[in-house]
Amino acid sequence: MSTEPGAVRALCARVLEGNWREGYMPDGFHFGYTSPSPHHYPWQWYWDSCFAAIAWRHFDPARSRRELESLLAASTEGFIGHTIFWNLPLRGPRRFTYNVTSPQARMTSSIQPPLLAWAWSLAVGDPAAEPEIVRHHNWLEQNRDLDGDGLLWIVQPDESGLDASPQFDPIWRLRAHSLPGFLLLVRRNRRLGYDLRRIAAAGGPVVCDVLTNVLYSLARSALGRGSLTESLITRCYDERTGLFQSLVRPTLRSRIPVTWTALAPLALPDLPEEIGRRLVEEHLLDPGRFWLPAGVPSVAADEPSFQRGDRGLLGLHRYWRGPVWINAVWMIWLGLKRLGYDEQAADLAARTLRNVSRSGLREYYDPLDASGMGQEDFAWSTLVLEML
Repeated sequence: MSTEPGAVRALCARVLEGNWREGYMPDGFHFGYTSPSPHHYPWQWYWDSCFAAIAWRHFDPARSRRELESLLAASTEGFIGHTIFWNLPLRGPRRFTYNVTSPQARMTSSIQPPLLAWAWSLAVGDPAAEPEIVRHHNWLEQNRDLDGDGLLWIVQPDESGLDASPQFDPIWRLRAHSLPGFLLLVRRNRRLGYDLRRIAAAGGPVVCDVLTNVLYSLARSALGRGSLTESLITRCYDERTGLFQSLVRPTLRSRIPVTWTALAPLALPDLPEEIGRRLVEEHLLDPGRFWLPAGVPSVAADEPSFQRGDRGLLGLHRYWRGPVWINAVWMIWLGLKRLGYDEQAADLAARTLRNVSRSGLREYYDPLDASGMGQEDFAWSTLVLEML
């Protein structure tokens, strides 16, 4: 495929249109959303839909609104689940691994990074004018802020959206995502109703995840509730290494592997320049760690847990363990642009464009040779539009 922006734009339009799903519920509600991929991910995923809505604004802003309004329509007293099933019930083996408390559940009882208000501000308008968005943030503040400082905590690896990232291995160990013990974690959390405080009281672990709070801070700021950047720096920034690291309870003795989320605060518009430049110059631009031929890998290349594919123990899929994901690259690119690294930002955009030109809009890409992996026609990879 050509690297011409027009050709990439046409591909993105085709994929978004091909992944669009809509229908009517028994109560007459007309839902519409972009499935992450045509076959493997048929439902509406929270953060996937937010990224798709941002991409849709380049073609059809009305679809952006419908996408996000469908998320809001699933809200139950402000809670919006990780996955919403609409008119496609949850069936098969996924009934055992998805975070539902009932076989008839309309959505999961777990969350994903709550960036809806930020996506709304980019693609639709003022989120503060939408009562259900306000209600959603009220729920998050009341139910996922463990210490009263604004930062959110998660109860499972997949609530971060990063599933089997190696940063969670020393935390959940044999119960980490995609390992056999994960079923036991799901079973325990179902029994506790995915209630943060009950799970913390039962011994956890619970995690104040960096990426979750970066996206939440962007959403809070868009809603007019104030940034969480200062809290993130106070609690998660390690001055010694110049990196951000998640908090864990109970306190973790093992070292957490360095992943791209240590750099994710670059997306924050109010991140102090000194910290941003350390992230870029000491870590991001290091060709032995993050500045790889196909873009920014999801795990630092010098980490023992880094792997170019997604197959782990016993051949299980273990995502976010090294390949390049376009939504992550876009967030890093935002930081480069803000800090004035225009040459590096253009280079990163060009690498991403080459990945798409070579392999199409894939779920993720080999960080060295740009070969596409995972699902084809992956919706949030249309975020390449933001970097054209």
